Amino acid sequence: MKQENDKTRFVILGGLGEIGKNMYALEHKEEIILIDAGISFASLSMLGIDYTIPDYTYLKENEDKIKGLFITHGHEDHIGAIPILLQTINIKAIYAPNQAAELIRMKLIDRNIRFDNLITYQSDDVIKFKYFIVDFFRTTHSVPDSHGIRVKTPNGVLVTTGDFKFDLTPIGPVADLHKIARIGEEGVDLLISDSTNALNPGMSNSESIVEGALNDIFDTETNSRIIIATFASNIYRLKHIVETCYKHGRKICIFGRSMETNIEISIKGGYINHKELFITPDEANSLMPKEVCILCTGSQGEPLAALSRIADLEHKHIKLRPDDVVIFSSSPIPGNALSISRTINKLYLQGVKVYTNTTNFNIHTSGHANKEELKLMIRLLMPKYMLPFHGEYRMLKSHGDLAIMCGIPKENVFILDNGDSLILDKGKIYPGEKVKMDEIYIDGNNASEVASQVLRDRKIMASDGILVIVANIDMKNKKLLSKPNIVTRGFIQVNENEELIRMIEIKSSLLITDKLKEQTTFTDLKSFLQTNINSYIIELTGRKPIILPIILDIKKS
Repeated sequence: MKQENDKTRFVILGGLGEIGKNMYALEHKEEIILIDAGISFASLSMLGIDYTIPDYTYLKENEDKIKGLFITHGHEDHIGAIPILLQTINIKAIYAPNQAAELIRMKLIDRNIRFDNLITYQSDDVIKFKYFIVDFFRTTHSVPDSHGIRVKTPNGVLVTTGDFKFDLTPIGPVADLHKIARIGEEGVDLLISDSTNALNPGMSNSESIVEGALNDIFDTETNSRIIIATFASNIYRLKHIVETCYKHGRKICIFGRSMETNIEISIKGGYINHKELFITPDEANSLMPKEVCILCTGSQGEPLAALSRIADLEHKHIKLRPDDVVIFSSSPIPGNALSISRTINKLYLQGVKVYTNTTNFNIHTSGHANKEELKLMIRLLMPKYMLPFHGEYRMLKSHGDLAIMCGIPKENVFILDNGDSLILDKGKIYPGEKVKMDEIYIDGNNASEVASQVLRDRKIMASDGILVIVANIDMKNKKLLSKPNIVTRGFIQVNENEELIRMIEIKSSLLITDKLKEQTTFTDLKSFLQTNINSYIIELTGRKPIILPIILDIKKS
């Protein structure tokens, strides 16, 4: 991508039209700084895929310019891709707030990746490069040490909010409203702002409301064992669960690796107290139900998470009891409602009492700003231009409409896509050249990239199966030595479709015999057989399995 020497370029690498995968870059002459490096968790249709990451082609092409990566906070959609990024690109330094830095450090240890320049920043720090000056402001989110970032460039000032809400009675620190307002007074050219809840009216509920609702449930369910499923990354929720257990004299047993990791880091960082409350599964099973709270992952119905295994009666440490109480202290991520419903139904089948987030029980509140909070951020920062970020297109569009309502000219509001760029030119901002941007799929078992064609093949096999044609030929004498052997998986039941198998055998024999009469190669023969059998099966059945020809040259002595 051509870079004009006197202009600054802002490149969006992920986070638009989707929830997650947040990442963008600022480029001026021979310097690039990056902000966030997140993942997006795979949908159910992405068979065998754990998550997706941004396309790093642009970064690889400009690797020598990259001066550092700045992190807004410690959620996976902002830090999850860092291990892969470091294995792909030479990053000179990572700047992260304390909680995020600890999470990153543990990720790198787990992957056996050595990185010696992970720098923890504070709210008042200022980091200077040749062309960029970076500083920070504290925000409120569901994880400690969340920050917005301001970047001063030769062509204007850019501010990204990161994920935020305005909670005037939070569990942790209040957002630094004074500094945000001061930044607005000093001048902001481009605001990049969190759009996740841009469709929700009013103000989001305070986290302190959830604390009250949990207290009410603990006061009611005094004789039952309580099992709470929530996001492992929602540290402030975990904090007041711990405080509630302390108040009600309950010990806490943790299940789920991500939950254990976040609790460990939070205790170490001083965000969570009462370390003495945490006990082992054996200790939990030896106590009275009223003395125990189980804290686990699986609030989204994930099949392998702790709560799903508990509901399936497959957990090796916990067996459900009829008087157990399960609390879902979360809301469904889009696409997860069906999985959550399945888990809840399984719990009800075991006679368990289940609490979910309703108007009667406010046991969850979002860490993202609703409409009125988004408007407040715009009013405080008073930007000339606005880029809604972090959300599906309907969310971005709604956020853009809010910006226009707050006085930003319609032509100054950008609804963009991943790979798009903006040019900052002496206070003016306009669209720039698009960079290469493909979906990069990651199979978490080996952290390797999975090509789009592989994913398409998995979907075909899941819906229409696979058909293998094994044929023995004598290539020298141009002869088919025996009828082909047909093997299928997920396509048809062989013993109930003998006539169809016979027809495919005959058709394969004719095709191979005809092709062998020509001057052909193994590759041409396989391709010819694959194409023609594919058309033949579609004609017979309307289905399109993957066709896999295996041609063996049997040389006769």
